Amino acid sequence: MSDVSNLDFMKRLAKGITSQFGRNCEVLIHDLSSGYKDYPIILIENGHVTHRSNDDGPSRIVLDALKHSPDSIEDKLNYITKTQDGKILKSSTIYIRDDKNKPIAIFCINYDITELTISSNCIESLISHTDSIQDASTIPQNVNQLLDDLLSESVKKIGKPVPLMSKEEKIVAIQFLNDSGAFLITKAGDKIANFFGISKYSIYNYVDIKNKF
Repeated sequence: MSDVSNLDFMKRLAKGITSQFGRNCEVLIHDLSSGYKDYPIILIENGHVTHRSNDDGPSRIVLDALKHSPDSIEDKLNYITKTQDGKILKSSTIYIRDDKNKPIAIFCINYDITELTISSNCIESLISHTDSIQDASTIPQNVNQLLDDLLSESVKKIGKPVPLMSKEEKIVAIQFLNDSGAFLITKAGDKIANFFGISKYSIYNYVDIKNKF
């Protein structure tokens, strides 16, 4: 590349990217200027990712760039490639242009995501489930919270706040609490009565309505 300042900046940028993302991140620059034979790699950081080094010849990306007109070449970001030894890479290709819009270099980033892909598959297997997360029940810290949770569920079951519930709807809600074992909690009757704004006597009558059938 004839533009020394551009090359110096890209070298520093390559070093910064690989320092930030570690040994699995490869950054390289292909020179497309006519002064270089075979359009080689003129800089590479972490070349062990693809087993390449400085002065290695063109890749498929370079050939694609050379066979298209400058106006039709676009940067390609966040795509998947593979190495000969089976590594899975997440890659990005950015074309560096001169003041006449002619591509003079290619700035490539290849991030080895092989281990991450394996880990992701393992994690997916561990966390897969048949239930919706939205429908998952909350584990209470104590019996008081358990009763609060059951009361909230009874309201959701009816679909309206307690002040708007009819007597029949309160009966359904309280029978739900009974079926859920809420009345097995000590002094649950008092709290449920206060919650629904009725007497304890009415609560047990509501429960008995179902038990009579």
